[in-house]
Amino acid sequence: MAGREEDTGLVAALGPADEVQGVLSGSFYTPDEPGPTRGRKASKSAAPKPAHYKVICISLYTKDLDRLDALVDELKARGITKANRSALIRVALEQLDLDKVPRGL
Repeated sequence: MAGREEDTGLVAALGPADEVQGVLSGSFYTPDEPGPTRGRKASKSAAPKPAHYKVICISLYTKDLDRLDALVDELKARGITKANRSALIRVALEQLDLDKVPRGL
């Protein structure tokens, strides 16, 4: 690991600390303004977001995920090539009977 003397030499080589900080805060740590992308890809946030679905995050036990993946694989083996986790969960929700859900959920 480099010593403190070497670190200060590097900082001194970059220029005055306040000037370096100004460049970093102005170029790297502020949101991009509209206009040229300075070599980066244009942000996709400018496009309108779909309103018919939302991306969410849920927690499942690994055992349940393994079962879900096995069911998806079985559907694909049966020729339903577009089967995936989300689609299978949507089908399960459509078939859910709330009267059959155990109280100790």
